[in-house]
Amino acid sequence: MSTNYYPLVNKALRFFKLKQKMVSSETHNSDASFSTSVPFITISREPGSGGAPIAHAVAKKLDFELIDKQLIEYIARSTKKRKEIIEQIDEKARTSIEDIVHSILNKEYVNDVKYTEELFRVILAHAIKGKTVILGRGGNFVTPFARGLHVSITAPYSIRVQRSIDYEGYTSSQAKEIIAKVEKERRDFVRQYLKKDSKKSNSYDLVLNTTYFSIDEASDVIIEAFYKKFAQTINHGSFKPRD
Repeated sequence: MSTNYYPLVNKALRFFKLKQKMVSSETHNSDASFSTSVPFITISREPGSGGAPIAHAVAKKLDFELIDKQLIEYIARSTKKRKEIIEQIDEKARTSIEDIVHSILNKEYVNDVKYTEELFRVILAHAIKGKTVILGRGGNFVTPFARGLHVSITAPYSIRVQRSIDYEGYTSSQAKEIIAKVEKERRDFVRQYLKKDSKKSNSYDLVLNTTYFSIDEASDVIIEAFYKKFAQTINHGSFKPRD
């Protein structure tokens, strides 16, 4: 990722910090730091809803860069920690006591302030660059709402459990346990560090229930919404999706 974006990102981060740890993206939709002509997409997802493969499909069809596990690699390089250490804390909330205990017991531990600062820095850099699909990590709350298309992928609980059984090979009890754990971790992460409720539908441009949609169909719906929101930008020729 080019470091040319970091002066703008640092400016954005300073603004975020003045607004209580980057909790309100709505107030800087007009901030000149985000004046990119190429929009981006953020995709939030419930475990078992198909969000990850849908994000991959959207990125491939639009010829956008998908930002998911790459976030972990960027943060690992920036903090000079092993990738495995960052993976352990990715999209998870933490208490102050947990941070203190882990920092004492594990010299490689990354505290929550450092992790979230680096995470938001990378997300903002890619949002400013544009032409990217950002998966999870509260991306819709970190970035300016008007500059990207913000999508939430959902499905009924029973559908998500069955998909975990069918596609991941879990037993019913394993699937329920994992879904509950991951869902709580992601929701608590957004609540703790962004002071938002990821379940609120008005936090997104599009909430897509994938019960009756294949991955290909769902990605087409998202792309159509993307065209609709940024019709003026696309028509002006600043964005050219892959045929």
